[in-house]
Amino acid sequence: MHRRFIVPSALAATLLLAIPAAATPGTVGAPGIGDPYYPAGGNGGYDVSHYDLRLKYQPTTDLLEGTATILATTTQELSRFNLDFGLDVSEVRVNGRKARFATSGDHELEVTPAEKLAKGKAVSVVVRYAGKPSELKINGWTAWARTPDGGVAAQEPESAVWWYPSNDHPRDKATYDISVSVPDGTQAISNGVLLSQSSKLGWTRFNWRSDKPQATYLTTLAVGRFDITTDRTADGLPVLNAYSKDLGANAGAARASIERTTEVAEWLTEVFGPYPYNALGGYVPNVTSGFALETQTRPFYSPKQFGGGANVSVVVHEIAHQWYGNSVSVDSWKDIWINEGFARYSQWLWSEKEGEGTAQELADYTYAQHPADDPFWKVKPGDPGPDDQFALAVYDRGALALQALRNEVGDDTFFALLKGWPAEHAHGNANVGDFLRYAERISGKPLAALFDTWLYQPSRPAAPADAGLAEAALSARSAARVERPASWKKIAATNTVHDHGDHGHGERPDRGHAGHAGHDHR
Repeated sequence: MHRRFIVPSALAATLLLAIPAAATPGTVGAPGIGDPYYPAGGNGGYDVSHYDLRLKYQPTTDLLEGTATILATTTQELSRFNLDFGLDVSEVRVNGRKARFATSGDHELEVTPAEKLAKGKAVSVVVRYAGKPSELKINGWTAWARTPDGGVAAQEPESAVWWYPSNDHPRDKATYDISVSVPDGTQAISNGVLLSQSSKLGWTRFNWRSDKPQATYLTTLAVGRFDITTDRTADGLPVLNAYSKDLGANAGAARASIERTTEVAEWLTEVFGPYPYNALGGYVPNVTSGFALETQTRPFYSPKQFGGGANVSVVVHEIAHQWYGNSVSVDSWKDIWINEGFARYSQWLWSEKEGEGTAQELADYTYAQHPADDPFWKVKPGDPGPDDQFALAVYDRGALALQALRNEVGDDTFFALLKGWPAEHAHGNANVGDFLRYAERISGKPLAALFDTWLYQPSRPAAPADAGLAEAALSARSAARVERPASWKKIAATNTVHDHGDHGHGERPDRGHAGHAGHDHR
């Protein structure tokens, strides 16, 4: 990853003088989990099952104090292992005993336990730490956004480094208990179910629980002053939505959108199968960014997503991710298409349901926007590369690939695929090749050529088979003359949904959506 070295505090520098003894060859956990896009992402040698985070946050100073208890199982013999973390650490204990620790690289916390850990054994790691997350800069950016009344952790592909130690990669998911103490009158919003809250001596503690496996980047924390609405779905799931009290002119549009979360989730259960989690909702903090993120059970939305009015399409996108991206997570970040292509296609299906343009009509119009020489077609959604991971083509060309698949296998098989995939890989990880093999098995058709054409070839394919407009017609007519579906404007307004390129506001400078600049937002 593009990160710089973190300069430790004087306390941490003193502790670093205790350099770990040389490790026995073959017993040091790898400093990366093996992702080709992010070699330093995650760590090797262990698998986390649960995080227990006990935090205290003061909004006026941005001081975060924490004790993280990590439960894991070793996957190899370990004389040393790494955690991904950037704040100042005061103590580490492994299985109850003090451990030596040091930092390396931009975010590596190297832990040397008092005794070597055997393979296949349960291990507990306790890390005590403190710091100001907004002041932690890695490659000049931070995933922690300060707000007028608090702070927010929400970012992709990483955000945990700024507020808790972890194995920071989607391949190692875990359950969570997150307990946060904040000044009275301030709330702490996180994932899952709010188990309890209590006040004492001017501080209120909020206790949140996520009881299904959750990737680190999907774990969120928002501290501030919120208006909160609660409800239950027809199936009894708790619904909690939170809105900063100072959203200004966007407040009404944000509420008009997020309050339809239950309706969207109920519809998506018809498309993708049973909702995979124990809670539902969303939150809109007063941040200056423009993106949204599918943080598990409770998506994050920037107020700017509603600058043009209510937009349920962005809610559809983020709730669709609860199946495609959250329950079934990428094996490596190059597999981003099985997150974003499907979330975009869910917006097309919502348009179809609402009578504002069928998925085929949206495919025709999208295809017509990009002539053969458009750089859009150079991006390969099946393996876009780290610089184009969130390029528009991953979304729109990714959705076109699904329309081509739908036309090839027919509606009955296609919608069976959409339901079967998240059931078969629930709470796990998968890659693009896994989906290809799954689709071939369920459809009984050879599909490798179709997937190669739409996901891997750096050129404009022929229009999807059985398209509403034939390829020749699309080529002959200008994009402006292809009828634009009524839903197009709202869908296009979400093209920056994961555009984290606003460097000045804490988003990553090298993660912009290539291709957005010239897109038709009319």
